[in-house]
Amino acid sequence: MLANIWRGGQASAAIMIHLFNGFQNPFGGSDLETLELHRLLSADSEVRLWATSSRVSGELMRHFPIRRISLPKWDVPDGGTYVFLGAHWRNKMWPYLIPRPRRLIYVFNTFHPKVIALTTRMPRMLGWPAAELVLISDFQRRLLGVDGVVHPSPIDIERFSQRLARPDGPFTVGRLSRDAPDKHHADDVPLYEALLADGVAVRIQGGMPLKDRLAPHPRLELLPQGQFVPEKFLQGLDAFYYRTSSNVVETFGRVVFEAMACGLPVVCHSQGGYADHIRHGENGFLFETTHQAERILADLKVDPVLRAAVGLKARQTVEQLFSPQALRQRLDFYLK
Repeated sequence: MLANIWRGGQASAAIMIHLFNGFQNPFGGSDLETLELHRLLSADSEVRLWATSSRVSGELMRHFPIRRISLPKWDVPDGGTYVFLGAHWRNKMWPYLIPRPRRLIYVFNTFHPKVIALTTRMPRMLGWPAAELVLISDFQRRLLGVDGVVHPSPIDIERFSQRLARPDGPFTVGRLSRDAPDKHHADDVPLYEALLADGVAVRIQGGMPLKDRLAPHPRLELLPQGQFVPEKFLQGLDAFYYRTSSNVVETFGRVVFEAMACGLPVVCHSQGGYADHIRHGENGFLFETTHQAERILADLKVDPVLRAAVGLKARQTVEQLFSPQALRQRLDFYLK
């Protein structure tokens, strides 16, 4: 399938696919989603990456074939399928001057209905086809009440191996995110303090916003985003904990699935796209209150058999979610 795509019993030339993203943060969810989709689709089609933001990350530009749209140099998308992921084309001049796309797809990964309106109400002068909407969780689709196909954010789960038995040491709870204040809930500071007082070790990558809120402790590690690649960082945990601030809701939560791919029991707030795939007490845990989270973590601390059983089911869940058959079906949507 590298050179041609088989459709309806006939081989046809591969369709050019253009992926658009801001590419501002090497650790951003939509940035990573775009890069993984590029990797997967490149097996079947020619795929190009385009930065829509002037604040594109230099690190990403160095490591990936990301292009800047340049009208003077006529370095622009030249037709085919245009896929916007967490970015849009409104209020820019270049969409009116470049070749018309054959298909227009918008991967919507936030909870801002205004952006849907911006991307689905096409200016008459633009003349582009109607946008096809892709959502990244059923949770997101229910809350927004919009129509669209649901494709979980693609993750290469083969990077994440089953966590090996760790040598003797304190029960370790950790989490992973960007260094953004809204990635942390105000009630998590007292929770971490209680865990530390109970002999638990706490490791937080993306924890710089907490540096002035948590007192230094020998079992506390606050690491900057990107200190370790996720697959290495997660191997040092016994349980994964996740909750964001009260004014942010995760549409998907790829870090949760990465932790599940490592065979870790995940303990997550019930409001998030990941919750659709977590069966409480079987392949992970969901909580509503800080007290509930504390109780779940206390049970996991004293029960390694429970940790192993839930972690195994967690790994099996992501293996099904990102199976070759499931990925193939999602990729075929872009290759039509």
